[in-house]
Amino acid sequence: MTRGGQDTTGDDPERRCIVTGDVQPKAGLVRFVVSPEGQVFPDLAGKLPGRGIWVTADRDLIDKAVKKGLFSRAAKKPVQASADLSEQVERGQAKRVVEYISLARKAGYAVAGFEKVKGWLADGKAKVLLQASDGSERGKGKLWTPEGGRWFGCLTASELGLAFGRDSVIHGALAAGGLSRRVVEEAAKLTGLRRKDGGTSAEKEL
Repeated sequence: MTRGGQDTTGDDPERRCIVTGDVQPKAGLVRFVVSPEGQVFPDLAGKLPGRGIWVTADRDLIDKAVKKGLFSRAAKKPVQASADLSEQVERGQAKRVVEYISLARKAGYAVAGFEKVKGWLADGKAKVLLQASDGSERGKGKLWTPEGGRWFGCLTASELGLAFGRDSVIHGALAAGGLSRRVVEEAAKLTGLRRKDGGTSAEKEL
Protein backbone atom coordinates (compact mmCIF):
# COMPACT_ATOMS: atom_id res chain seq x y z
CA MET A 1 0.00 0.00 0.00
CA THR A 2 1.27 3.49 -0.81
CA ARG A 3 1.55 6.39 1.60
CA GLY A 4 -1.69 7.84 0.20
CA GLY A 5 -3.57 4.68 1.10
CA GLN A 6 -3.53 2.98 -2.29
CA ASP A 7 -3.52 -0.75 -2.82
CA THR A 8 -0.71 -1.81 -5.11
CA THR A 9 -0.09 -4.63 -7.53
CA GLY A 10 3.18 -5.79 -9.03
CA ASP A 11 2.40 -4.55 -12.52
CA ASP A 12 1.45 -0.95 -11.65
CA PRO A 13 3.64 1.62 -13.47
CA GLU A 14 5.98 3.30 -11.01
CA ARG A 15 7.33 6.83 -10.67
CA ARG A 16 9.62 8.62 -8.22
CA CYS A 17 8.27 11.24 -5.81
CA ILE A 18 10.39 14.40 -6.09
CA VAL A 19 10.03 15.06 -2.35
CA THR A 20 10.64 11.70 -0.67
CA GLY A 21 12.66 10.09 -3.45
CA ASP A 22 10.56 6.97 -3.06
CA VAL A 23 9.62 4.98 -6.16
CA GLN A 24 6.04 3.79 -6.01
CA PRO A 25 3.04 2.98 -8.26
CA LYS A 26 1.55 5.97 -10.07
CA ALA A 27 -1.78 5.30 -8.37
CA GLY A 28 -0.42 6.80 -5.14
CA LEU A 29 1.08 9.92 -6.71
CA VAL A 30 -0.15 13.19 -8.21
CA ARG A 31 1.19 14.15 -11.62
CA PHE A 32 2.15 17.75 -12.35
CA VAL A 33 3.18 19.35 -15.62
CA VAL A 34 4.79 22.67 -16.51
CA SER A 35 3.07 24.96 -19.01
CA PRO A 36 5.00 26.71 -21.81
CA GLU A 37 4.87 29.81 -19.60
CA GLY A 38 6.64 27.97 -16.80
CA GLN A 39 3.64 27.48 -14.50
CA VAL A 40 3.14 24.23 -12.58
CA PHE A 41 -0.30 22.64 -12.96
CA PRO A 42 -1.77 19.46 -11.44
CA ASP A 43 -2.69 16.83 -14.02
CA LEU A 44 -5.12 14.68 -12.05
CA ALA A 45 -6.37 12.82 -15.11
CA GLY A 46 -2.82 12.13 -16.26
CA LYS A 47 -3.52 13.25 -19.81
CA LEU A 48 -1.83 16.63 -20.22
CA PRO A 49 1.16 16.75 -22.58
CA GLY A 50 4.65 17.23 -21.28
CA ARG A 51 7.04 15.55 -18.92
CA GLY A 52 5.35 14.54 -15.69
CA ILE A 53 6.61 15.60 -12.26
CA TRP A 54 5.33 13.34 -9.50
CA VAL A 55 4.56 13.94 -5.83
CA THR A 56 3.03 11.51 -3.35
CA ALA A 57 -0.66 12.27 -2.73
CA ASP A 58 0.00 14.03 0.56
CA ARG A 59 -0.77 17.69 1.25
CA ASP A 60 2.35 18.26 3.35
CA LEU A 61 4.60 16.88 0.63
CA ILE A 62 3.05 19.05 -2.07
CA ASP A 63 3.47 22.10 0.16
CA LYS A 64 7.10 21.14 0.77
CA ALA A 65 7.73 20.76 -2.96
CA VAL A 66 6.45 24.31 -3.47
CA LYS A 67 8.33 25.88 -0.55
CA LYS A 68 11.64 24.13 -1.30
CA GLY A 69 11.61 24.84 -5.02
CA LEU A 70 11.60 21.14 -5.84
CA PHE A 71 9.49 21.59 -8.96
CA SER A 72 12.20 23.77 -10.48
CA ARG A 73 14.82 21.20 -9.57
CA ALA A 74 12.77 18.41 -11.14
CA ALA A 75 12.07 20.46 -14.27
CA LYS A 76 15.74 21.51 -14.46
CA LYS A 77 14.68 25.11 -15.04
CA PRO A 78 12.96 27.91 -13.09
CA VAL A 79 9.21 27.30 -12.82
CA GLN A 80 6.38 28.92 -10.88
CA ALA A 81 4.36 26.83 -8.41
CA SER A 82 1.41 28.56 -6.74
CA ALA A 83 1.43 28.75 -2.94
CA ASP A 84 -2.05 27.20 -2.90
CA LEU A 85 -1.11 24.33 -5.21
CA SER A 86 -2.03 21.68 -2.63
CA GLU A 87 -5.46 23.29 -2.25
CA GLN A 88 -5.93 23.21 -6.02
CA VAL A 89 -5.08 19.51 -6.03
CA GLU A 90 -7.42 18.79 -3.12
CA ARG A 91 -10.36 20.58 -4.76
CA GLY A 92 -9.76 18.86 -8.06
CA GLN A 93 -9.36 15.46 -6.46
CA ALA A 94 -12.56 15.86 -4.44
CA LYS A 95 -14.40 16.69 -7.66
CA ARG A 96 -13.05 13.54 -9.30
CA VAL A 97 -14.18 11.35 -6.41
CA VAL A 98 -17.66 12.88 -6.49
CA GLU A 99 -17.91 12.40 -10.25
CA TYR A 100 -16.87 8.74 -10.12
CA ILE A 101 -19.32 7.96 -7.32
CA SER A 102 -22.03 9.67 -9.34
CA LEU A 103 -21.23 7.53 -12.38
CA ALA A 104 -21.26 4.40 -10.19
CA ARG A 105 -24.67 5.42 -8.84
CA LYS A 106 -26.10 5.90 -12.31
CA ALA A 107 -24.82 2.45 -13.28
CA GLY A 108 -26.51 0.88 -10.27
CA TYR A 109 -23.37 0.22 -8.24
CA ALA A 110 -23.98 2.74 -5.46
CA VAL A 111 -26.69 3.56 -2.93
CA ALA A 112 -27.13 6.21 -0.24
CA GLY A 113 -29.07 6.47 2.99
CA PHE A 114 -28.70 4.60 6.27
CA GLU A 115 -31.29 1.88 5.65
CA LYS A 116 -30.22 1.13 2.07
CA VAL A 117 -26.56 1.02 3.02
CA LYS A 118 -27.30 -1.18 6.03
CA GLY A 119 -29.25 -3.53 3.77
CA TRP A 120 -26.37 -3.81 1.30
CA LEU A 121 -23.96 -4.46 4.17
CA ALA A 122 -26.19 -7.12 5.68
CA ASP A 123 -26.62 -8.84 2.30
CA GLY A 124 -22.89 -8.75 1.58
CA LYS A 125 -23.45 -6.63 -1.51
CA ALA A 126 -21.53 -3.59 -0.28
CA LYS A 127 -17.76 -3.65 -0.80
CA VAL A 128 -17.02 0.00 -0.02
CA LEU A 129 -18.57 2.05 2.78
CA LEU A 130 -18.57 5.81 2.28
CA GLN A 131 -19.36 8.10 5.20
CA ALA A 132 -19.32 11.88 5.46
CA SER A 133 -16.40 13.33 7.41
CA ASP A 134 -18.74 15.78 9.15
CA GLY A 135 -21.48 13.27 9.95
CA SER A 136 -22.44 12.19 13.47
CA GLU A 137 -19.89 9.73 14.85
CA ARG A 138 -22.65 8.00 16.76
CA GLY A 139 -24.69 7.48 13.62
CA LYS A 140 -21.70 6.38 11.56
CA GLY A 141 -20.71 3.92 14.24
CA LYS A 142 -23.91 1.93 13.64
CA LEU A 143 -22.58 0.74 10.28
CA TRP A 144 -19.51 -1.36 9.62
CA THR A 145 -16.75 -1.77 7.08
CA PRO A 146 -17.60 -4.59 4.64
CA GLU A 147 -15.66 -7.77 5.28
CA GLY A 148 -12.73 -7.74 2.88
CA GLY A 149 -13.80 -4.29 1.74
CA ARG A 150 -12.94 -0.64 2.33
CA TRP A 151 -14.09 2.44 4.23
CA PHE A 152 -13.59 6.06 3.28
CA GLY A 153 -14.50 9.22 5.15
CA CYS A 154 -12.78 11.82 3.01
CA LEU A 155 -15.87 13.62 1.63
CA THR A 156 -18.16 16.03 3.45
CA ALA A 157 -21.92 15.46 3.61
CA SER A 158 -22.52 18.09 0.94
CA GLU A 159 -19.89 16.60 -1.36
CA LEU A 160 -21.27 13.10 -0.91
CA GLY A 161 -24.70 14.57 -1.52
CA LEU A 162 -23.55 15.93 -4.88
CA ALA A 163 -22.58 12.42 -5.92
CA PHE A 164 -26.08 11.16 -5.18
CA GLY A 165 -28.03 14.16 -6.42
CA ARG A 166 -29.04 15.29 -2.94
CA ASP A 167 -28.29 18.22 -0.68
CA SER A 168 -26.58 16.05 1.91
CA VAL A 169 -25.62 12.39 2.34
CA ILE A 170 -23.97 10.81 5.38
CA HIS A 171 -23.87 7.13 4.36
CA GLY A 172 -23.16 5.60 0.96
CA ALA A 173 -22.05 2.21 -0.31
CA LEU A 174 -20.55 0.76 -3.46
CA ALA A 175 -20.91 -2.75 -4.81
CA ALA A 176 -17.99 -4.59 -6.38
CA GLY A 177 -17.47 -4.08 -10.08
CA GLY A 178 -18.16 -1.16 -12.36
CA LEU A 179 -16.30 2.00 -11.33
CA SER A 180 -15.93 0.97 -7.70
CA ARG A 181 -12.22 0.20 -8.05
CA ARG A 182 -11.66 3.64 -9.60
CA VAL A 183 -13.55 5.28 -6.74
CA VAL A 184 -11.26 3.48 -4.28
CA GLU A 185 -8.16 4.70 -6.14
CA GLU A 186 -9.33 8.30 -6.30
CA ALA A 187 -10.64 8.34 -2.72
CA ALA A 188 -7.33 6.96 -1.44
CA LYS A 189 -5.54 9.93 -2.98
CA LEU A 190 -8.04 12.36 -1.48
CA THR A 191 -7.54 10.75 1.93
CA GLY A 192 -3.85 11.62 1.73
CA LEU A 193 -4.70 15.19 0.81
CA ARG A 194 -7.23 15.46 3.61
CA ARG A 195 -5.28 13.57 6.21
CA LYS A 196 -7.57 14.68 9.07
CA ASP A 197 -10.83 13.82 7.31
CA GLY A 198 -10.75 10.08 6.99
CA GLY A 199 -8.81 6.96 6.25
CA THR A 200 -9.07 3.46 4.92
CA SER A 201 -9.46 0.07 6.46
CA ALA A 202 -9.06 -3.43 5.04
CA GLU A 203 -6.59 -3.87 2.25
CA LYS A 204 -8.11 -6.51 0.00
CA GLU A 205 -8.89 -5.69 -3.59
CA LEU A 206 -12.42 -5.57 -4.92
